[in-house]
Amino acid sequence: MKQLKYIPTIILAGVLATTLGCAATTQNKEASTSKKESAGEYLDDSVITTKIKAAILNDPTLKSAEINVETYKGVVQLSGFVSSEAGIDKAVEIARGVNGVTSVKNDMRLKVK
Repeated sequence: MKQLKYIPTIILAGVLATTLGCAATTQNKEASTSKKESAGEYLDDSVITTKIKAAILNDPTLKSAEINVETYKGVVQLSGFVSSEAGIDKAVEIARGVNGVTSVKNDMRLKVK
């Protein structure tokens, strides 16, 4: 009967240890990650990325499946393979034309034929 009195204390100690361990892990991950965005910034970046992808998709000279678009705090990174220098220029022009874009990093490459 005396053993039953200690069960809630043992459970509480286990919960506290787990909670503190998870909190420490979360803090370590945040400290090692240089990219921190608020929910609003993340949403804005997602909207910018979507607008650029849609504009590239609507351009008949570009193959949107071969161009990757990533956005972080308004900075857009374009990567992938394009068949011509004009295609690279067009994709960069489209990205710069989207509202909210602060700069465009061009990491696209020409396809070797």
